[in-house]
Amino acid sequence: MTDLYSPVTDLKGIGKETAAHLEALGIHTITDLLWTFPHRHEDFRLKDLAQTPHNERVTVECKVEREPTVLFLGRNKSRLQVTVLAGRHLVKVVFFNQGYLKPKLIPGAIITVTGKWDRGRQVINGTSVVFGPKTDQVDFEPVYSLKGLIPQKRFRKYMRQVLDEFGAELPDAIPQHLQDAYKLVAIREGLEGVHFPLDAGHAKQARRRFAYEELLNFQLRIQALRKVRKDNEHGTVIQFDVHKLRNFIASLPYELTNAQKRVVNEICKDLKEPHRMNRLLQGDVGSGKTVVAAIGLYAAVTAGFQGALMAPTEILAEQHLENLMDWLQPFGVRIALLSGSTKAKERRLILEDLANGNIDIVIGTHALIQPDVVFKRLGFVITDEQHRFGVEQRRILRDKGENPDVLFMTATPIPRTLAITAFGEMDVSMIDEMPAGRKQIETHWMKKEQFSSIMTKLELELAAGRQAYVICPLIEESDKLDVQNAVDIYEQLATFLKDRFHVGLMHGRLATDEKDTVMRSFSEGTIQVLVSTTVVEVGVNVPNATFMIVYDAERFGLAQLHQLRGRVGRGEHQSYCILLADPKSDEGKERMQSMTETNDGFRLAEKDLELRGPGDFFGRKQSGLPDFKVADLVHDYRILETARKDATELLETDAFWHDRDYQYLRKMLEQSGVLQGERFD
Repeated sequence: MTDLYSPVTDLKGIGKETAAHLEALGIHTITDLLWTFPHRHEDFRLKDLAQTPHNERVTVECKVEREPTVLFLGRNKSRLQVTVLAGRHLVKVVFFNQGYLKPKLIPGAIITVTGKWDRGRQVINGTSVVFGPKTDQVDFEPVYSLKGLIPQKRFRKYMRQVLDEFGAELPDAIPQHLQDAYKLVAIREGLEGVHFPLDAGHAKQARRRFAYEELLNFQLRIQALRKVRKDNEHGTVIQFDVHKLRNFIASLPYELTNAQKRVVNEICKDLKEPHRMNRLLQGDVGSGKTVVAAIGLYAAVTAGFQGALMAPTEILAEQHLENLMDWLQPFGVRIALLSGSTKAKERRLILEDLANGNIDIVIGTHALIQPDVVFKRLGFVITDEQHRFGVEQRRILRDKGENPDVLFMTATPIPRTLAITAFGEMDVSMIDEMPAGRKQIETHWMKKEQFSSIMTKLELELAAGRQAYVICPLIEESDKLDVQNAVDIYEQLATFLKDRFHVGLMHGRLATDEKDTVMRSFSEGTIQVLVSTTVVEVGVNVPNATFMIVYDAERFGLAQLHQLRGRVGRGEHQSYCILLADPKSDEGKERMQSMTETNDGFRLAEKDLELRGPGDFFGRKQSGLPDFKVADLVHDYRILETARKDATELLETDAFWHDRDYQYLRKMLEQSGVLQGERFD
């Protein structure tokens, strides 16, 4: 008996050859066929040219005004042009390689033309024509990604056949009470609306239904994974001394922002829970993540536990050490630094003190995950710029304690929709507020012909005792890309500033110790101008650096430009960022404009997501994002939030694990491997 899980060869008209083509598209069963959604619909609704934007596809009913002309362009190539009256508009319609249409295009004939509207030239570049007025009821026709293996018309025929034969058998994944609550169409009507919508409203309702279904299924997997981990990975209860913690916070040289206070409360609540903390803390450059980390570490110390903070480079580790020593040493907290540069004798003493509990907090690089690094009672682990470490490296540090609480930090603002998708198994905290009194970085978009005025401003900053970054997209000259390169710019600036200011060069081909030497010289002020590619570390703190020039800024994404800009503006003096760019595309111009309008990293991250899409935001291979058929993380963020809430609530109900209404969703979870055969009840 043929059912939804039968092979497509059970369908009438599908033989071995067609089945092979369908398999190449990932379609093996009748269900696979049903869930192959069109990537767009051809819109055959009649439109008014006056209301149609330039370059948009349009269908118009019109009258042939003049006899068409055909121009032959070479072998088997021709261009047919005919003047028509479409409503009140006298326009031209052009068809390529369709000269055979000429005898039918008689002046006075009524035709229906579909094509792309060139508003400036008043031309429709025709793709199809129907002789006579539009009489059929088809306004939307699905277009599938078939890679040329199967004709669209035949594929639509198979889809129509499957819907007619199996529509009544379709199980509905969305529980009825959620369908009712959100007024979602049922599964059969939804599939009709996706594949063969009656009108625009039908298509919109269908899309809304499947966007919610996809995001609910995804969030169920994520929240179930969180629940499994929470139930099976017992954490360390850290009963910190609230009185001591309040005294420490009161001793800080400034009051915490409301965002910092909120995040501190979230972290402290996690520390007291019997489940292990698994939290991502994201905050813009300069938002105050380090002091929040210090509060969490001190809380653990007051409860008799040790803390560890791992940073990707020695310079960042040293900066963390300097800050934590200033804040915590007055409270008797014993802190040590462990890195690749730590001398053997000093390292041996640090390891002994860690093992016997004489060190409360250790800050370090990858050196922390060496086998001989042993803690007496590790309770809290923080990884700074977590994306710089591999999963295995983070796991090794975590496993040096008995289920310690874990906090990951990043200075890269991530849009909320991506954060709860890509990092869905974590709790996400955001410091989305900057400290009071912090000077905004002045950002200017300038063209290359304004270069002399940029150099004048650079010299003024250097003469005032300040320092500058000059960022370039390439290391050396490239034949393929006409962009400025670091080596050339370094040589030009070194010559221009000769005998007055010292210029340094840093790029990815330098060895790690060479990069550290250059960066240290810049931090200490012996280098006044640092020419660099984007390898300049996030979080490197050089308060005296007040000026930045970014060459060929249009080559960078918004998120990266904002990260680069964050290298300045860390001290008391006004800072400036010059974007040297001549973008050719509208998107490039929009990026430059956005950078000059706001210093808010979260707003820029949302804009970057809107311009580039989810996959390109992280880099498609590294994104960890699912490929949704319908859902769009840019536009469907409210649906995502709702699906996340619903998934969390469903998993907490007894009915979800027992009632027949949820059988389909339970099966989906089991097939995904999240449950691994375990039940929570």
